[in-house]
Amino acid sequence: MSKTASQVKQAKPSKKTGRRTEPKQVRRQQLIESTINSIAEHGIAGTTMSTVTADAGLSIGIVNFHFKSKQNLLEETLVFLAREHHAHWLKAYEDAGLSPQDKLLAIVDSHFHPKICTRKKLAVWFAFFGEGKRRAIYRSLIDGIDEQRFKLSTELLSEIAEKGQYTGPPPHHISCALQGLYDGLWLNILMYPNEFDRQGSKAQVHAYLASVFPRHFTQPAF
Repeated sequence: MSKTASQVKQAKPSKKTGRRTEPKQVRRQQLIESTINSIAEHGIAGTTMSTVTADAGLSIGIVNFHFKSKQNLLEETLVFLAREHHAHWLKAYEDAGLSPQDKLLAIVDSHFHPKICTRKKLAVWFAFFGEGKRRAIYRSLIDGIDEQRFKLSTELLSEIAEKGQYTGPPPHHISCALQGLYDGLWLNILMYPNEFDRQGSKAQVHAYLASVFPRHFTQPAF
């Protein structure tokens, strides 16, 4: 049965669907994911356009079209991880209860979420910061994102300290300690997967907060 002119007209794809831009976005994300896989397996020095495209099943021409150079691809991969982490903890913070301790725990727990805290992604983070020659460049790309979390955490800690009339370490120092715990526990999860996992690491941060603010946080059961 032949289609009517009206049916043919309705079958034509709309130019407003956004499909023309979708392949570019999909390809870029595919190449970033393959870069994460390559760095986790080969390190930054061993990651090349060839290792990335082999993982993605795409041509060298595609990666050159989207990222121009290996350095650009590496930087975009780091920024993707930083933005993913930022979006995750910020949503957790916004969805948390009204109390400052609930909001702080939301930020803490987001560091150990299965979407964020994977061994591949942790391997990439530490690979980037182990690159002495590029460390300053990488820090400049994500420092603003990190500073927002640090500032917000310090404000929450200040509110808890004031309400609870605690006389322990200054909130700024506690915020620095939290950052050290995040980094150290991430490294332990990466290096010693049989001894450290997400839940146990999260519990260690909770235990630290409970030792500093015992009336606002509960010691976890290990």
